[in-house]
Amino acid sequence: MDQPLLRGESARGCCSYSTLKAWLPILSWLPKYKLKWLQMDVLAGLTVGLTTVPQALAYAEVAGLPVQYGLYSAFMGGFIYTLLGTSKDVTLGPTAIMSLLCSSVVGGHPQRAVLLSLLCGLIQAVMALLRLGFLLDFISYPVIKGFTCAAAVTIGFGQVKNILGLQGVPQEFFLEVYYTFHKIPEARIGDVVLGLLCLFLLIMLVLMKASLGSDDSDASTSSSVARKLVWTVATMRNALVVVAASLIAFSWDAYGHHVFTITGQTMKGLPPFKPPPTSDTTANGTVVPFREIVEDFGGGLAVIPFMGVLESIAIATAFASQNDYRIDANQELLAIGVTNIMGSFVSAYPVTGSFGRTAVNSQTGVCTPAGGIVTSVIVLLSLAFLMPAFYYIPKACLAAVIICAVAPMVDYQVVAKMWRIRSRFLLSVLLMSVSHVYNSTIPQFHLVSDHNVLLMELSSGLSFPAMEYLSHIIHTQALQVSPPRSVVLDCHHVSIIDYTVINELSDLLRQFKLRRVQLVFSGLRPSVLKVLLAADLDGFRHTDSVEEAMQIESRDLIDD
Repeated sequence: MDQPLLRGESARGCCSYSTLKAWLPILSWLPKYKLKWLQMDVLAGLTVGLTTVPQALAYAEVAGLPVQYGLYSAFMGGFIYTLLGTSKDVTLGPTAIMSLLCSSVVGGHPQRAVLLSLLCGLIQAVMALLRLGFLLDFISYPVIKGFTCAAAVTIGFGQVKNILGLQGVPQEFFLEVYYTFHKIPEARIGDVVLGLLCLFLLIMLVLMKASLGSDDSDASTSSSVARKLVWTVATMRNALVVVAASLIAFSWDAYGHHVFTITGQTMKGLPPFKPPPTSDTTANGTVVPFREIVEDFGGGLAVIPFMGVLESIAIATAFASQNDYRIDANQELLAIGVTNIMGSFVSAYPVTGSFGRTAVNSQTGVCTPAGGIVTSVIVLLSLAFLMPAFYYIPKACLAAVIICAVAPMVDYQVVAKMWRIRSRFLLSVLLMSVSHVYNSTIPQFHLVSDHNVLLMELSSGLSFPAMEYLSHIIHTQALQVSPPRSVVLDCHHVSIIDYTVINELSDLLRQFKLRRVQLVFSGLRPSVLKVLLAADLDGFRHTDSVEEAMQIESRDLIDD
């Protein structure tokens, strides 16, 4: 998918094979598909599927919907993303943040949640067709981190009532906090014991998996097998804990001891394929027309689709950087939009990319987006055959799954690091709407090529909306050419720099190191240099002048 080439094609070329590959990325990797890839994709798909099912059930609780709606929302993404996605790692489905936002907008009404999925998908698809992916560059890293941390705290504390087995606790956060503590004397012992036990087991399995971080090349075969077994058990921890808790609840219930709050009756079978409802019916039989429903959605119709795209593309970008490939933001927009549109026909609520499941997918060694098909098949099989068994899943167990899923979203270290680098950039949320316009996304610079070294003289400031564009130019002009070229950045015009820029620079330095070429900064102002040194970037090199930087590059090339 060479998007820059598409912009220069004639009208006659709009139906060319390269254009078709741009809209259907599957055409880029499917002809090269290998048997080894199939084995890895099936393994990753199975692993992610066993993670998806319990999480989907739990996130439906967060959204205030019957648990089967979590599974209804979890299978369409695997099929659509295989056709339209540009990341091998991303998995689409229900997430904690989208479930929380959905709950705040639809108030637990399933029909409205399904209609919301359709409208969100249409908005996202139109954004993709209008090539509006650049709008995401206006959202800085501190804004994203602040939102996800707040959402994690809200979602996590919202599950405390289920750990305690409390009833009648309001959904509003501050009232929820008050009544959770107020009703502690009403806690059910069975739910508390089971919930804490599930939390303990999940945390232990997470720590066990973390302890397997690096492989020991001298380890014996038996030790290697044991490590793989532990890794597999830890990866499937959610499914294993949910199954064990359900068996415990079933055993007690069979002897007439109803000591746990269980999920209860669920709808059996696959959801019907039908158009999403355009009206809703209240409990007293009043029909609410489409226009009133949309008015009730209010600002949620802007926030939910945008946050869905932001969350998914942020995840895709992170794993693309980690695994050394590039994504197309506009194509990701289209994939998410089509998934939500088609999902509304199978009673799904809005979905996006899941960080936790994407991490599992990547760590298991997935090779192409086809792993999502296997995950989707597992979800469909669960809907077809396992729904009666979900009756006995304890709510305290699902609460433990959710708490452990959102806990990593509260990143304390990044807040401290942002403050150390420069605390005033935490105010970027307030300044963003007035200080950045579209032109700031396209920094002005001059390119000069000297043998295998590319000199880039920045003639304007560098802030977070501009960084994505600059990174794209560096990749296409230096890193993706053969052989790769070193780059000297002349930064004497750059007067400010923020955390998002530093985050991208850190990734760029890693990419240059992987390709055994250099990225050297020259002419840095003292204030900017101080910030970059405080960030402690691996491989950071700087000189006072461009001439010195070019000499460094020449010496490195000769040494190589």
